[in-house]
Amino acid sequence: MRKSLFLITALCLAGCSGDKTSKPRQAALVEAAPIAKADFADTLDAVGTALANEQVILSAPVTERVTSINFADGGYVAKGQVIATMAIAQEQAELAAAQAQALQAGQQLQRVQALKARGFATAALLDQQLALANAAKASADQSRAAINDRVIRAPFGGWLSLRTVSPGAIVTAGTAIATVSDISRIKLDFTVPETRLSTIREGQTIRAVSAAWPDRPFNGTIATIDPVIDPATRAVRVRAILPNPDHALKPGMLLTVSIVSRQRQSLALPELAVVGDGEDRFVFVVEDRKAKRVKVDTGLRQNGLVEILGGVKAGQQVVTDGVVKLSDGVPVRLAGDKPAPSSKSAG
Repeated sequence: MRKSLFLITALCLAGCSGDKTSKPRQAALVEAAPIAKADFADTLDAVGTALANEQVILSAPVTERVTSINFADGGYVAKGQVIATMAIAQEQAELAAAQAQALQAGQQLQRVQALKARGFATAALLDQQLALANAAKASADQSRAAINDRVIRAPFGGWLSLRTVSPGAIVTAGTAIATVSDISRIKLDFTVPETRLSTIREGQTIRAVSAAWPDRPFNGTIATIDPVIDPATRAVRVRAILPNPDHALKPGMLLTVSIVSRQRQSLALPELAVVGDGEDRFVFVVEDRKAKRVKVDTGLRQNGLVEILGGVKAGQQVVTDGVVKLSDGVPVRLAGDKPAPSSKSAG
């Protein structure tokens, strides 16, 4: 009975198992392109502060009453233009007295010189009168200087800040009257790490972007590199000059700086074409319709591209999309290939 049951089971298994051919693995569909060159450049990023080309705070030289203010808020003044005037009545009176004394001393000097020429005056008397004449002239010059100190002028052409002093106010010495800023061009100060000092030089082009004008880059050049490195930060201070013809940039603005150095052309691949394995990087090269895993040396990553420094040659067909499907030596089918004809097995 047991033998019969075993025979029936064996026959059933034999009947169920037919000749089945193992279906071959279909080639992975990928995209590939010949590796080519692209532009790469080392970029140094920094943050800088905008400064006026020239800027000065005009202050009251003495404690005095302000008699006139000759500028409007935010207005432009030319070099030498009067900004404000302080009371000068007392100084004018002193100047008139000094001028009278100088005139009198000068006339007396002429008389003594005439007497000396005729032999009726001594040399000592002439020297004494000459000293008196010079002292009177110096007193007059001092009064003129006091008057000039009370007339505040713009040392250079520029734009004025908002005024905080009104005519008639009595100000003390050192009180700010106005700030004059020359913003025809902007000085941009930023710091560069000591390790990147070799990548910058005077005359190098920079690109700056302000939060106020995010879609408008400002181009300038490096004017000065500080010869001293800050020992606390291990950074060097750099000053660039930016043209500012329309006065879009203002002193005090924060700008992002980009410095491009060592521009070059190198082999490049899309970032998706490069796979990582620990610290190593690999790409898949298509050879005889098979994927070959090749180790490569990479450099910069810019604009979605990876710089390839070695491992492959220009023109080699490299898989750019579909690398997740691949392993070394597997067959591949390129996008755009005609599908292989399907075979139908007879029933």
